[in-house]
Amino acid sequence: MDAQLDEKALESTLAESLDDPTPDTKAVSEDEFAEVVGGALEAVGGTLLFKMRVENGADGEHVAAACIGDAGNRQFLLLTLPTSGGALKVETAARSTNPVAGIAAAYAGLMDAFKTAA
Repeated sequence: MDAQLDEKALESTLAESLDDPTPDTKAVSEDEFAEVVGGALEAVGGTLLFKMRVENGADGEHVAAACIGDAGNRQFLLLTLPTSGGALKVETAARSTNPVAGIAAAYAGLMDAFKTAA
């Protein structure tokens, strides 16, 4: 990816890449979430940084952080899916209000430092 994509265009591209969205009425396992996220990132050449399950009262959600591009052109993404099922939400970390979004860039920086040290 040479130029940084417009944030909305990137979010739309990822959302459209989901050939088989998770059903609205079915609980979603971590493996199913990983499969959906993997397919979406593969479609745009993204890299998964980390994934986790976040509890929010009675409701929980699966959250994944990813990046597209490298070095100065890197964009961070947040992909979320309710554990109870529904549509995968894709947004850039810069536009996200999810507290996990702030961790994405820090995590990527830490991984870059580990690669340099190794």
